[in-house]
Formats: sequence, structure tokens, C-alpha cells
Amino acid sequence: MSTRRTHGRRIPAATRFGGGRLLGPLGPLGPLETQMLELLWRQDLAVTVRDVSRAFPTLAYTTLMTTLDRLYRKGVLLRRRCGRAFEYQARYSQDALLGEQVSLQVADLLAACGARTAILSGLVNAVGRRDAALLDELEALVQTERRRLKDKEESR
Repeated sequence: MSTRRTHGRRIPAATRFGGGRLLGPLGPLGPLETQMLELLWRQDLAVTVRDVSRAFPTLAYTTLMTTLDRLYRKGVLLRRRCGRAFEYQARYSQDALLGEQVSLQVADLLAACGARTAILSGLVNAVGRRDAALLDELEALVQTERRRLKDKEESR
């Protein structure tokens, strides 16, 4: 699998779940939507349909325009008017979208299964097998989330 460097870390070129499809906040993204989002992550700046058409020379301008609009409507892209055109930019970094995907997947697993301890135990075992230092990172994340929830409760 190819990787690229983002914010000093190497991450997969595409992070996919369920049949090789990226998940956006409003559901799975199609193959062309995924390719466009990956292009926007690589560009790391706002692009117009004309800019995107250079990367997809075999596709019709209207196809690209519709696909970008769908990504915007799915909440994956930001859009602002620039003259007569729109500029589009990724709303989430690749890491942030991955985090959201994982969160949704785990929440679905926990909701669908009565064996919550087995799911959590499996997660901890998988993390431990991958890298023991990740267990410390996981523990720190759990403590941070507990503090956040406690602060939220106290502010009510």
C-alpha cells in the first residue's frame, strides 16, 4: 500500500472501510469521490472544477462539477464562491476523517453487540500485538476522554 507524509507522519494514501470505500460524515463515498478527495488532500489548497479537470482529463467538466457538489453536500468539502466559480477544499484532514470513521465503526459494533467487553478486549489485544507503546497511548487517550466527559458534566 502506498503512503504519503502528512504533518510529519506516514499514513496510507487512502484509508478505506467496508469494501474499499471511504466513509464520509453522511455515508460511503464512491470511487470518483474518493479519488477527488485524495487529490484535494494532496493539493492542500482550494481548487476549482477547472483545476480538478487537469487531474481527470478523460472526465466531462459537468461530471467533475457534480461530484464536487456531492462531496460538498455530504459535508466532506468546504465551498466558497470565487468570481463565477466555486473553490473547494477538504473540510477534514485525512487523519480526522479516519478518526471519525473508526469512531462510527466502533459505535456501531458496540450498539449491535451485547458482548461489549469482548469488543473492547479485542481492541486492546490488537493494539498490544501491534505495539506495546500504543497501549500507553491508548491509556492516555482514555484518561483524556474521561477528563473531557467529567468537565462536560460539571459544566451543566
